[in-house]
Amino acid sequence: MTAPTPSPLDATTAPRAVIADDERLMREQLRARLTEVWPELQIVAEAKNGLEAVELVQQHRPDLVFLDIRMPGLTGVEAARQIAQLDIGDDEHLPEIVFITAYDEYAVQAFEQGVADYVLKPAERERLQLTVARIRSRLARRDSLDGADGADAAPQPPVQQLLHALSARLSPGHAPRYLDWIQATVGQSIQMIPVAEVLFFISDEKYTRVQTPTVEALIRKPIKELVDELDPALFWQIHRSTLVNVKCIAGISRDFRGRQIVAIKGHTEKLEVSRSYTHLFKGM
Repeated sequence: MTAPTPSPLDATTAPRAVIADDERLMREQLRARLTEVWPELQIVAEAKNGLEAVELVQQHRPDLVFLDIRMPGLTGVEAARQIAQLDIGDDEHLPEIVFITAYDEYAVQAFEQGVADYVLKPAERERLQLTVARIRSRLARRDSLDGADGADAAPQPPVQQLLHALSARLSPGHAPRYLDWIQATVGQSIQMIPVAEVLFFISDEKYTRVQTPTVEALIRKPIKELVDELDPALFWQIHRSTLVNVKCIAGISRDFRGRQIVAIKGHTEKLEVSRSYTHLFKGM
């Protein structure tokens, strides 16, 4: 039986976390250290593998999740990809991601860009204090800037770039091959559309619309699959149902509700940015 979905975090709610590590002693040690450095943090669930981690995040909707990079079932990176595609409301945020690793080699530059953080095994108090300070700052900034223009904050790259970089580090010699062409339905015909010409992708329950400056086409592949097949430096996810070509962004504005709206070069359609992706355009 699935537990009721908690309401989004507000200023009076203690932050909530899920810990995922296949080693029980490591989970216990991390929990103990977190109790020392962040006593108000609530550990709402623990997972023994990547599949459990995704299920528990979907069930509990925590504010952050600690993911061991190497776990059975799904690795921490694979679990993070699935978590990033969970179906949440537009007024909710995806959880902050903290990777747990025994190897400092996985602490790539993307960690320092604020997209995600990391904890080295065993969790040492000094490093964990730094991680906690960063996470607390991001949680506070995330909520305080909802509806604000965010002009004083720097834009951050999408989490997909971090996950692709980590996948490459975990599997040397298996660099991802991104799609160059999309086979799509245009009217009664099938056309091959160069990915570089696509302005944006928008999904509904059954189809994904492929929009170029001159063609509107349909494919059956959902956004959660496309996001792993397209170059994350070129296509940014700005909503659970929307990917946009960064080179085709004309500007960012706000509507009467304070939501970020993306204008597209050479096209009249406006694309809404959900809360989980507003960090992409801070300072823009």
